[in-house]
Amino acid sequence: MQHLSDKVKKHEKAKNHMDSCLKFSALGRVNIATQLDEGYRLAVLRHNDEVSKNRHILNWLIQCVKFCGISELALRGRDETEGSANPGIFRGLVDFVAQLDEVFDEHLKTASVFKGTSKTIQNELLGCMLGVVKERIVEEVKAAKFVAIQADETTDVSTQTQLVLVLRYIDGKYAVHESFFEFLPLTESTATSIANVILERLNSLFSDDEREKLIAQAYDGASVMRGEKAGVQQKRTSILDQVVARRLPRASATRWNFNSRIVNTVSENRADLIECFETIKTSFDQPTVREASGFIRMLQDEDFVFFLSVFHNIMPHVDILYQQLQQKDIDAVLIQRALQRFTSSVQAIRGSPSLQQVQGEPAAKRSRTALGEEEKQRMAKEICDTILAHCKERFSFTDHLVSASLLQGDLFGRYCHSFPTEALHATVKAYPMLDQAKLHTELSLIYENSEFKGCCGALALYQLLMSYNLQDTFSETVALLNIIITTPMTTSEAERCFSTLKRIKTFLRNSMGQERLNTLAMLSMERKLVLSMPDFNERVIDCFAALKETQQIPC
Repeated sequence: MQHLSDKVKKHEKAKNHMDSCLKFSALGRVNIATQLDEGYRLAVLRHNDEVSKNRHILNWLIQCVKFCGISELALRGRDETEGSANPGIFRGLVDFVAQLDEVFDEHLKTASVFKGTSKTIQNELLGCMLGVVKERIVEEVKAAKFVAIQADETTDVSTQTQLVLVLRYIDGKYAVHESFFEFLPLTESTATSIANVILERLNSLFSDDEREKLIAQAYDGASVMRGEKAGVQQKRTSILDQVVARRLPRASATRWNFNSRIVNTVSENRADLIECFETIKTSFDQPTVREASGFIRMLQDEDFVFFLSVFHNIMPHVDILYQQLQQKDIDAVLIQRALQRFTSSVQAIRGSPSLQQVQGEPAAKRSRTALGEEEKQRMAKEICDTILAHCKERFSFTDHLVSASLLQGDLFGRYCHSFPTEALHATVKAYPMLDQAKLHTELSLIYENSEFKGCCGALALYQLLMSYNLQDTFSETVALLNIIITTPMTTSEAERCFSTLKRIKTFLRNSMGQERLNTLAMLSMERKLVLSMPDFNERVIDCFAALKETQQIPC
């Protein structure tokens, strides 16, 4: 105890004592670094909550826009102000969602910077959707071994010439796709202008190394004629409904089945049509009565009835061929088979005894210009010959399509005994990337295997080889099948795109911008692709967030 004072003074100067005092003074307190870390953490939490909320809002907005696009509905209304009686379908959907979602409803009531219902936001979301779908299509195209294009042009309601571009390819699941890519505006409808637009677009889509993938191109050569739309009085229409109980289909210069419907309808309802015109003769003005009398004479004319019966026998086969040509997965093999069946059916009608027995109703007084029986039979056969000649000319295969005969299943039995050497030479000449010797060996094995004979079409054979993992063993055959399947046989998909264009860009929406038109057409034409993408909304939000980085809107 004598030296306590000295010991205490010495201990106070020790490092351990000072360190203990420092720790004691800081006991229970948070240091500055910890305080900074905690503040940063809270800021991050607030930012994440805001991002999560904004993504939740955007998800609902995307759902509303996507629903309108897929259903081909107009987004905007006449008046989109608060309390409007006609706000449009998009605003109506937004208000409906607000009734179901409290967070969304609170956002609409309190948001001042970003509400999400303006025309600008709609266009930005549509642009992001178009980018996401195009990116997915481009990914599938780049993964495909071969690609074909279809192009056709038409004039929309605002007299703007639109060129549609469709890509045909086989995806990773061995399914054929004909994907709408975009409408391209044309300044003039000349061959040079169309070629320049297509080349410019393809150059931006494919690199120099990928241009070898373009294996085929298809263009519609038929000119689409617009006819003047005539009005029909309501009373005449009501009589037609009462007596015939069926409307007559309209004729079309480019749709075979439309003409077929007219022939079948008139043939099956001829007696009812005569009764309808007889009723009109009793209660209408003189010009209408004269027209009705003329139709009655025509429907009772012996020659008219004869040729109506002839075409009534032929047109069902035209319908069958038309339906087969409208399929997306049609290939050269299936077309050859369909044309063979159609040709055989028309030839059977030409030589059948039933054609000789087709008689028109004898008129009360035979016209001097009426055809004799021999003349009728001659003209009926001439009709069949003309149809066969046009069919052969329209679907005549060039050298590069003769390869389809190599893979026609019903000919495999014949090829076992006599290999189609000439067709093989023509195929390799058209596609020099194929190894002729290896292809000859592979085809010989396929012809001898009974399991391959049941394959109907090139696609079925291709899927069978891929399902057995024989793509390496039969590499040349798989390459040839890929070429045949990818090559488009018709441009029906382009016509479907034009139908969508007419539903989207209407008289009431004739000032629609090109990007908005392309997006709405894409959502409608590729709705299966859009709905099958599980992360579609998230990818659109990411794209939208990239646009909003400069505006400091957290997404």
